[in-house]
Amino acid sequence: MESKKIKKIFVEGAISPEFVGDSIAKHSTKKSIGAHSIFLGQVRNDRINEREVIAINYSAYTEMAEEKMHEIREATFNKYELTCMHIYHSIGTVNVGEISLFVFTSSKHRKAAIEGCNELVERIKKEVPIWGKEIFEDESFQWKTNANKSIEL
Repeated sequence: MESKKIKKIFVEGAISPEFVGDSIAKHSTKKSIGAHSIFLGQVRNDRINEREVIAINYSAYTEMAEEKMHEIREATFNKYELTCMHIYHSIGTVNVGEISLFVFTSSKHRKAAIEGCNELVERIKKEVPIWGKEIFEDESFQWKTNANKSIEL
């Protein structure tokens, strides 16, 4: 069995609405697709200890993250009858209101697209080595964790 190429998943800065729209538009020519499921992760302006988050600065061990994402991607393709799958995650600073994660799955029927997309998002959050540093309005920061808990620095 031929090994599939590891896809690049990182985008510098925020993922633009135009990029998302263009990705969706490109699938209109694929006539066997009956459903798409899309997850967009947007940076919130959480309030923590009386400070407001204004941005998140994302970093990753890129090579390891892309290898792990490849493993998750292949497992998801094997588990669900997906036609297409696209995953993009921001690196660098993403301001409140901007998109930092874009997961897009397509299939013949909606159940596979929805369940595959949901599983991808959960596994990315739990397994892929990507870190977020919450930046506050006073320029202080803390590292974000995926369990809605942060480590104060």
